[in-house]
Amino acid sequence: MTIRRNVTPWASAALVLTALLTTGCAGEKRDAAHPDARGPSATPHGYVEGARETAEQQSRLLLNDPGSGNTRVLDLVTGKVHRTAAVKDAVRLTTDGRFGYLHTPGGTHVLDSGAWMVDHGDHVHYYSAATRDVGELPAGSRAQIRSDAAVTAATDENGRTVLHDRTKLEKGQVVTSLALRGTYTGAVVPYEEHLLAFANRGGTTELVVLDRKGEHVASPDATCDAPLGDAVTRRGVILGCADGALLVRKRGGAFTAEKIPYGQHVPERERATAFRQRPGSDTLTAPAGGDAVWVLDVTGREWKRVDTGPVVAANTAGEGSPLLVLETDGSLHGYDIETGKRTARTEPLLTAPGQDHPDGSAPVIEVDRSRAYVNDPEGKKVFEIDYNDGLRIARSFDLDVEPVLMAETGR
Repeated sequence: MTIRRNVTPWASAALVLTALLTTGCAGEKRDAAHPDARGPSATPHGYVEGARETAEQQSRLLLNDPGSGNTRVLDLVTGKVHRTAAVKDAVRLTTDGRFGYLHTPGGTHVLDSGAWMVDHGDHVHYYSAATRDVGELPAGSRAQIRSDAAVTAATDENGRTVLHDRTKLEKGQVVTSLALRGTYTGAVVPYEEHLLAFANRGGTTELVVLDRKGEHVASPDATCDAPLGDAVTRRGVILGCADGALLVRKRGGAFTAEKIPYGQHVPERERATAFRQRPGSDTLTAPAGGDAVWVLDVTGREWKRVDTGPVVAANTAGEGSPLLVLETDGSLHGYDIETGKRTARTEPLLTAPGQDHPDGSAPVIEVDRSRAYVNDPEGKKVFEIDYNDGLRIARSFDLDVEPVLMAETGR
């Protein structure tokens, strides 16, 4: 692999910072000259066995070519590429921030990227460890997988959901902990030590809350026609509905659901059904038909429709950052979310602009706190974009595989 660099101050700083270990948190005191002053039996706060804690985010890109099965993990700090087990015929690649899930017709392959973060609210821990293949989940290509720190829920196309022990996945083991009774519509989402799901009752799709044993514990007064799409934010969980979205939160020990309507009639083909965001961000994006993008401000409870050119992919970092739209001209475009005006545009990035891969997969935009990443399958490249600097191409990575599927971990 060849790394092509334009300007790399971010990468250099990251390499320096990764040498620093920050096993303590705000408010802890330590003697720098005597790091073992707490005694040999003391376990540092944030300690994770087998992992190294770092001062900087440890972002990695998971890459797969469904045709050949070639799978790679690109370390964005060091620029090194790690080979992993081949996974052929994958139709989707999803992630929960650490694990990659390669969905194939015969099952879902679990890949531990070895990079993740733990958010304690007032501070964050970043970790890195070795990349490894974990095994197979008995969930096919259409399964929807959602996780939190304790459980991974896999819901198949028939609405049956199986829970897996995520702590076992972290140890390289696939262990089923529970199969939920009944069937549910859409993904079952772990949240606040519970499970959020939609149950069909008398022709009405109703939001229900389950405990980790699968028992029904609450029914917020909320219904959702044609539920599709979900995202976890700092404000709560967003669940897409035909007329907008539900914001589900836990407040004072109780679960509440608040509708965020579109405020206008939206044809089925233009509704938001697949949300993209910077992980944890309260600003979500979704295609609004072929030539526009929805932006949902969860904090402000407001939808905005930004008219663009023909959309291949969209995302944003939120918090005043531009809306990023990869269009069929092969270029990445930046739009001001408030005004809807285009503010920047790159030269064409894609070798075959406007064309999906033969398996139906389209390029994506992954966003973290300072960079965005765009995959060019035909050109065997990934581009790193500084979206705060006029969409400047900060680095480009030449690969030995076609990165048809891509997902970022470590965020």
